[in-house]
Amino acid sequence: MAGSAGRTTAKAAGKGAGSTEAAATQAPLASLVVKEGEEAWTSEELAEVIDELHEQREHSASIVENLDEEISDLMRDSGDGAGQDQADIGSSSFERDHELTVLSNERDKVAQIDRALGRIDDGTYGVCESCGEPIGKMRLMAFPRATLCMPCKQREERR
Repeated sequence: MAGSAGRTTAKAAGKGAGSTEAAATQAPLASLVVKEGEEAWTSEELAEVIDELHEQREHSASIVENLDEEISDLMRDSGDGAGQDQADIGSSSFERDHELTVLSNERDKVAQIDRALGRIDDGTYGVCESCGEPIGKMRLMAFPRATLCMPCKQREERR
């Protein structure tokens, strides 16, 4: 992925551009925590995570844009119900609710990605937001938006 076009967090927010390597060095690599027994982050590993986050953000942003248009059309076409039977109205309602749920989930994902990129920039990436312990490099490489270590995530999911 190192060959992918890289962008900084500022670019993700629409403020400018830079290379992945520049984004990866904004926060000193030594400030990024790892679990005991894990090797420190390399600039290549961090660049790969940043590229993955940007790819996910672009994908989710395009979904949000498309769904915004679709929902606008659904709202506009809702009409007054004249000539529609109950099944048609119910189907339209179900479709609109489904689209709104997907839209909300994708907006949340974009916010999570922006937060992860911000944490990379400020050097707090990899620290569990609940207990302050390292999340683990392998978990972050598999799920770059993670904000909780596995024990805290499991505890949250049990609630």
